[in-house]
Amino acid sequence: MKKFINQADDFIPEMLAGIYLAHPDALRCVNDDPHCLARVGATPGKVAIVTGGGSGHLPLFLGYVGEGMLDGCAVGDVFQSPSPEQILAVTQAVDTGAGVLYLYGNYNGDIFNFDMAAEMAEMESDIRTRTVVAADDSAGAAPSGEGNASARRGVAGIFFVYKCAGAAAANGGCLDTVARVAQKAGERVRTLGVALSPCIVPRIGKPGFQIGDDEMEIGMGIHGESGIRRGPTLPARQIADEMMSWLLADSPCQSGDEVAVLINGLGATPLEELYLMYRHVHHTLSQSGIRVFRVWVGEFATAMEMAGMSISLMPVDEELKALLAREANTPMFRQFSA
Repeated sequence: MKKFINQADDFIPEMLAGIYLAHPDALRCVNDDPHCLARVGATPGKVAIVTGGGSGHLPLFLGYVGEGMLDGCAVGDVFQSPSPEQILAVTQAVDTGAGVLYLYGNYNGDIFNFDMAAEMAEMESDIRTRTVVAADDSAGAAPSGEGNASARRGVAGIFFVYKCAGAAAANGGCLDTVARVAQKAGERVRTLGVALSPCIVPRIGKPGFQIGDDEMEIGMGIHGESGIRRGPTLPARQIADEMMSWLLADSPCQSGDEVAVLINGLGATPLEELYLMYRHVHHTLSQSGIRVFRVWVGEFATAMEMAGMSISLMPVDEELKALLAREANTPMFRQFSA
């Protein structure tokens, strides 16, 4: 295992310490627990948005805490959920009286712990919460596009949900409005990934799964969960065609729509390759009569050092376009007004 670490047990605390040192004007820890992260400053009367999840996915989750997006994040160990107590501490720290939206990915541990934190927040602090669970992974759907939403994992497409909900909160929306916007965005987003290599959890010290040098797996999850199929590595054009065929069958996108597009690297894929893949994605959308509203290319949700990428599509209306275009300023994501 080749990693820039000291002791595996210290990996996350030392990483978090570095983040706080690098961004003291933007981020703070709550109750002296570095796993409980909140933005510096608060807007009285603004709905707060709290997320959380396992480490190993930067800039997801904590990288989107900041102006115009999220207000706090409970940080777990690599690929592990934060505790209810940590989620509660963040909730109490960021609430300004307008309520708190819990917004996180569809994983059993996160659901259980956030639900418990919500009960404690109401009982102990009289904080009203709402929950929206992102479940955008098309690998949980049948090829026809049919599938139980509960089977879909939350992956890179949660970025769009963060962006829209954060903008709605920054615009002064009430808790019900912010939750509605998050749910609306989440129901529209579809994501599909492809992996070319495994990743290593530092505490384990070896790959959690194997992919042959000449293999790829379409639909693999960001923790190495099984995908749709594994087979020989194909040229980029064929990979993009297969992924887009699946995505468009599953997505609510139709000819004549405008879509937001996210081309996401999983940790070890050069930007050159991501832009090459977007060329094929753009061509397929054009051939399908779908117009691109805006595209984001880069690393938005990674899986340690996994080589691979994902494509996210979200059909947009005027409301979502305005929210996506709003400025945001976080330590790991910055956008100026369109």
